[in-house]
Amino acid sequence: MGLTTAKSATEKRLPIREVSPVELYGANDTNLKLIENNLEVKLFVRGDELVVRGAADKVAIVENVIIEMIAVLNRKKFIDKDDVHTIIRLSQSGQSALGETGLDSVVLFTRSDVIKPRTPGQERYFAAAMDYDMVFGLGPAGTGKTYMAVAFAASALKNREVKKIILTRPAVEAGERLGFLPGDLKEKVDPYLAPLYDALYDMMPHDKVNLLLDQKTIEIIPLAYMRGRTLDNAYIILDEAQNTTPMQMKMFLTRMGVNSKIIITGDPSQIDLPNHGESGLLEAVRILRGVEGMAFVDFDEGDIVRHKLVRRILDAYEQSTSKNTVS
Repeated sequence: MGLTTAKSATEKRLPIREVSPVELYGANDTNLKLIENNLEVKLFVRGDELVVRGAADKVAIVENVIIEMIAVLNRKKFIDKDDVHTIIRLSQSGQSALGETGLDSVVLFTRSDVIKPRTPGQERYFAAAMDYDMVFGLGPAGTGKTYMAVAFAASALKNREVKKIILTRPAVEAGERLGFLPGDLKEKVDPYLAPLYDALYDMMPHDKVNLLLDQKTIEIIPLAYMRGRTLDNAYIILDEAQNTTPMQMKMFLTRMGVNSKIIITGDPSQIDLPNHGESGLLEAVRILRGVEGMAFVDFDEGDIVRHKLVRRILDAYEQSTSKNTVS
């Protein structure tokens, strides 16, 4: 594996006392092999110590990797290959996977990155999702409402807090009447659900997402097909909720079962309902804001995390609307 010569190599002993070595090292030492292959070191288990041999700079990186792996294992009670890959990659680039705010700020470890709140609004969103069973995320495009909600759900599934994820949107462009579109149900609705697929594929390997979809551990369905269901042990996300009717919103909110969490996201300024019908999201916010057990998180332009031009575009449209209103 291209190890350094004995003359330039160093050795360090790392005590492993806070966690189960078996869980830290992985089945058949899988996690140790990942470290060896990626960092060109040799690892040896000696009682309650892990011996690291290799170039001094590599040994220092391994020490940081092990420290962060222990922190993750202490918090989550398990650690998988994606977690280890991410910690290794960030440690190689001189970053901490946990960052200054520590593990409490991490939403999800993916194969290549760590998903964390990046704006004050996202921080409030994350805190609300941790503390409440129903959260409304309200604000303009580009603030990460949908992406972060999917990350919350993926994390809950990965941590075995729920048994399934349900992602849904109103297919308002087709008026929820999809029969005239070509293809089977999946082919009809997939274009409307693409942002949810995109978020999932960004957070998990494609083959794993496809397997979970086949097993119906993850379901991505149009809102019209939620009627009549009661969902227990599930993380449920309603995206683009501004395009629900009041009847649809009430129907959705009453799908909540035992040990379930619901995130509702929407942009009140982008209502596309036909005939300018009343938005179920606006009605729900008006009726439910202040009800115990749920949280409302309001995003603004300062929370936009897309290209910097997105914020300028939204500002320009807002100014134009204000001028037209005044005139």
